[in-house]
Amino acid sequence: MSLKAAEQTTDAPRIDDEPDGSGRRYRLEGNWRSANVHGVLRQVDQLMKQRSDGQVVIDLSDLSDIDTAGALLIRRLKESREGHGASVRIEGSNPHIDELLTAFTQDPNQEAAEPRPKKSLAERIFAPIGESVYDIWGNLIAAMYILGSAVRGAQLKFGRGSGVSPASIVNQIDHMAVRAVPIILLMSFLIGAIIAQQGAFQLRYFGAEIFVVDLVGILQLREIGVLLTAIMIAGRSGSAITAEIGSMKMREEVDALKVMGLNPVGVLIFPRLVALTVALPLLTILANFASLGGAAVVAWAYSGITFATFISRLHEAVSLSTVIAGMIKAPFMALVIGIVAAVEGLKVGGSAESLGQHVTQSVVKSIFVVILMDGLFAVFYAAIDF
Repeated sequence: MSLKAAEQTTDAPRIDDEPDGSGRRYRLEGNWRSANVHGVLRQVDQLMKQRSDGQVVIDLSDLSDIDTAGALLIRRLKESREGHGASVRIEGSNPHIDELLTAFTQDPNQEAAEPRPKKSLAERIFAPIGESVYDIWGNLIAAMYILGSAVRGAQLKFGRGSGVSPASIVNQIDHMAVRAVPIILLMSFLIGAIIAQQGAFQLRYFGAEIFVVDLVGILQLREIGVLLTAIMIAGRSGSAITAEIGSMKMREEVDALKVMGLNPVGVLIFPRLVALTVALPLLTILANFASLGGAAVVAWAYSGITFATFISRLHEAVSLSTVIAGMIKAPFMALVIGIVAAVEGLKVGGSAESLGQHVTQSVVKSIFVVILMDGLFAVFYAAIDF
């Protein structure tokens, strides 16, 4: 037999089962590591099947080495003896063995945990409502913080009055306004054409097809133009703002800005708010022209209203207050879209799933708030007879 084989045989794990007064003493010896414990598995199984109700002592003082495999066997042996009503005590342990045995100890709080009481019907109905209201309040506080920081000024560094570079604002205007022109023009042209076609179809029964110009002019310039443009910007630019800020939050770039002494609101959010405030009114003007152009084409093709007649009637139907009533809404809607997008971007966690959820919430919340704001403006205009 070689020297290595002799050492393995001498250090093989074993259990000496000895009487100890009215109980038993299990003396564990040898190397109880994963490469050797197979030699003692049958003996452990036999001891686990024996019935004993007295004192059992597991003596670990003669162990030469042990790992998690050996600790698991010792834990199983101890629990089987306790399951048969015996009182088990471990002797000869050390901090290393205690740490291994603790790793396999079941959390006592799991067994002691009681099932949650069933919620009442009122609690199931009103608890989600209360959580939603609380969440709305938190979002409002965050929005006011961003708005206040933006109104205070674009402070790149905390406590200093240095402003944002105009290049960053121009770059954001290019992304949010210039590159959005084609889709805004196409959408508005089609919307104006659809309104004119449907209006002419209905007014034809009364011989008043000429009033389709009044319908399209007032509806587009006062309500539809700015509303649909804001919805398109919320879906296009609002989601982009949330994704950009959320990605920076995931990569801890926002925290890096704070460590450098820079204000994330001034660096990331303020240029986007300014760009949105500039872009949305300009896009609304283009949308109004495109919509009226589409309506003029449909009115000429569908009802025989010439372009000169269309423009003449539009001049009589639309006043300056109609144009102003629609354009006043644009900067407010732009601020709302930017603030909601920024709040959702700063709430992104460390996972891609969180980013997707907050981008979705940003678009949904922005569109909802834009429509709500449009309704509030309509009520306000009616109250002041504007």
